[in-house]
Amino acid sequence: MTENKRIKFSICLLVSILFVFSAPLALAASKVEINAKVKTCLQNFYKKVPEAKELEKKSNGLLVFPSVIKAGFGIGGEYGEGALIIDGQTVDYYSTAAGSIGFQLGAQSKSVILMFIQKKALTEFRDSKGWKVGVDGSVALIELGAGKSIDTTNIKDPVIGFIFGQKGLMYNLTLEGSKFTKLKK
Repeated sequence: MTENKRIKFSICLLVSILFVFSAPLALAASKVEINAKVKTCLQNFYKKVPEAKELEKKSNGLLVFPSVIKAGFGIGGEYGEGALIIDGQTVDYYSTAAGSIGFQLGAQSKSVILMFIQKKALTEFRDSKGWKVGVDGSVALIELGAGKSIDTTNIKDPVIGFIFGQKGLMYNLTLEGSKFTKLKK
């Protein structure tokens, strides 16, 4: 690699690192903004997946992130803010963050919804000081079939997740390694 290419690569790497660590500050939203985005996100979700409304009735709580932004150039990161809804009311605000290293180039925005089907899973989540997928609990991602429908009768997992509305150049349907932290709002 020539000296010129090393310098360009180093600058791109530095910009990526700065983005990862500055994103939470730049993206911080108020309660009112988060609530409005969560409401719109859920409306769009239920239009796309009507069966999910039935699942919501069976759940003990919903964690909704209307927009999780992921960007990377070798080193990547993602960040989003959302709300925990219990019995139709927002009870807490959370952030989600994750980092990654490997082949990646680009950016994307996605919406993430977690449904806590079992009360114990919701209690463990709320009692944690930072809940990490794959460490503190697992999330069963629900993939929509060709007909964009789901079988709500066979879902028995304690926490199920939906990722939808991907826009951008990256593709990664996983929550593995994502950390959810309660925000003081």
